[in-house]
Amino acid sequence: MNIQINGRMIPLDDSLRDTPLLYILRNDLALNGPKYGCGLGECGACTVLIDGVAARSCSVNAASVVGKSVTTLEGIGDAEHLHPVQQGFIDEQAAQCGYCTNGMIMTLVALFERDPQADEQAIKQELAFNLCRCGTHIEILRAAQRAKQIVAERGNA
Repeated sequence: MNIQINGRMIPLDDSLRDTPLLYILRNDLALNGPKYGCGLGECGACTVLIDGVAARSCSVNAASVVGKSVTTLEGIGDAEHLHPVQQGFIDEQAAQCGYCTNGMIMTLVALFERDPQADEQAIKQELAFNLCRCGTHIEILRAAQRAKQIVAERGNA
């Protein structure tokens, strides 16, 4: 069984077919952007993109992503070339404990891929099911607006 993660084809043993994708990402591939939060797909800490759509990797098994493209936080940018959402989070200091950050970022990446001009209501609606226990919601919303601004600037450059 092969799955594509961050642009690389990864061979996996067939015995991992029913294993949650999150466990493979973190335990087998050392991709620690996605976090184990609730294990029920409720909190969003484990969010990845599957064919560009935000998905909870704790409730998706490995077999279900065969033939699809999986992108983790590690796959959207690097220190030299940050994704606009990553830059927005840095600019607005939108992380406190950082546990929800992966889910917030990946959800916003998916949103801005679909709708680069998403308004504040669309952003709030998209993030509604990503939980942040530290209460950095205001900073996260500012980071989303900053990311939208960066996307617009890069589009005009």
